[in-house]
Amino acid sequence: MLNYNQVLPETTVYPDLQMKEVKPIMKLIIRGKKREFLSASGKTLNMLLPTKANTFTQNDKLTALWLSTDEWMIFSNESQNEETNTYEIEKLLNKNISKQNLGAITDVTDQFSMINLKGDKIYDLFQTGSPYNFDIFQTKKGAVIQTILAKVDVIVQNQNKSEINLFVRRSFAQHLFSWMNDSASRL
Repeated sequence: MLNYNQVLPETTVYPDLQMKEVKPIMKLIIRGKKREFLSASGKTLNMLLPTKANTFTQNDKLTALWLSTDEWMIFSNESQNEETNTYEIEKLLNKNISKQNLGAITDVTDQFSMINLKGDKIYDLFQTGSPYNFDIFQTKKGAVIQTILAKVDVIVQNQNKSEINLFVRRSFAQHLFSWMNDSASRL
C-alpha cells in the first residue's frame, strides 16, 4: 500500500445515492478445504468463516466474504496505515495456515478497490448495467454475490437495504466509476 493512489478522487453525491472509495483497507484471499484449515482460520481471525454460499461474517475488526467452497476474502473494517503494507493478521494467518500446509494466503489489497454505496437508488443503478436480478438480494442483509456490472466483474456485499460495498479490480475501477457517475446522473 506504499505509494497508494486513490482510484476515486472524492465522494460523489447524487439524490438518494452516495459513492466513495474506502481506503486504505487490507484485503486478503484465503483458501483451504481441510477441517483443520477452518479451525485454524477461525482461531486466528477470532470468527468463523462463512460456509454458506454467498454470505459473510464479521467481528469488530474483520469481515469475511464467501467466494467459493474453498475461498474467502478477508478485509479490515477500519482503514489501515498508508505508510506500510504489512498486516499483523496476515502474518498470523501465514504462520497458522500456510506454514502448516493447511491453505494459502494472498494479499490482494492493491488488486481490489472497495467502493461504498449508500442510498435508495443503489439497485436502480445496478439494474441499468447488470444481468443479475437484485430483487431478492436487496432484501437479504448479509448476502454476497459475484456478478457483472457494466461488463466488469464485481463482488457486491449487502450491508443493509441502503448500503453496499462493491469490490472491483483496481484496473477496472476508474472505468466502472465513470459508468456509475454517468448512469447515476440519469436516475
